[in-house]
Amino acid sequence: MRAELIADIGNADISTELALSGRDVQASAEVRLREAGVVCGCFVAEEAFRQLSGESRCVVHVPEGSMQPAGTSLLTIEGPAQAILSAERVALNYLQRMSGIATLGRQWADIARPAGIRITGTRKTTPGFRMFEKYAIRCGTGFNHRMDLDHAVMLKDNHFAASPHGDWEELVRSVRARISHTMKLEAEADSLAMLEPLLRGGADIILLDNFSPDEVREAVAIIAGRAIVEVSGGVTLANLSDYLVVGVDVISTGTLSHSYRSLDIGLDFTSGGH
Repeated sequence: MRAELIADIGNADISTELALSGRDVQASAEVRLREAGVVCGCFVAEEAFRQLSGESRCVVHVPEGSMQPAGTSLLTIEGPAQAILSAERVALNYLQRMSGIATLGRQWADIARPAGIRITGTRKTTPGFRMFEKYAIRCGTGFNHRMDLDHAVMLKDNHFAASPHGDWEELVRSVRARISHTMKLEAEADSLAMLEPLLRGGADIILLDNFSPDEVREAVAIIAGRAIVEVSGGVTLANLSDYLVVGVDVISTGTLSHSYRSLDIGLDFTSGGH
């Protein structure tokens, strides 16, 4: 947050300094939704204003993660006008993006939830923005995938390609034997032929990578409850309903953190000049 403010302001907010002519102006402003969506990140916006001035006072008007109509007042800020003006863009950047992610996540989750399937994001996140994106995904969907590489073992196609072990089953079994009993092991399958070897090796979770809906049904029948089933790759909001297969536990998608649209949110002064 601090780094973003420093980068945005540069050496000085020249426009604000010239407009206020060095005067100590107290003001108030309101942040409003300009379109309906899931609100996420008001506390982050609040922190942006607070970091530029300890005199800034914010009041948040809506619950985090709640769906709100266009025109809703999200928060009000009172304090030095210079701090409000200088922090405005950074505060809105965080709030708009986090709310956009949460809104998209809610759309996915609303479709999948009746089928008992969790929607999660992936590690396809924006450098430097991961924790905010992960939090926003959780606000929208209720769940997250692993936060980082030490959160769980996840053997993907390139692990199998790079490993000196001779086959899929041997690699999974070898890794399984060397990790804590409290850690899950997920293994990616890109074909039906991989399923039995991965299961015999002891995979807790099988990720079906770029399977068609019909292939997912076949895979679920083969796995037969012996592992958690995750579907990833090729799933979009438009075809999500086709992947709501009985036996699928999780659908993960990078869309939530790399293809979302920022929510339209604006800040307007309600008083100032005194």
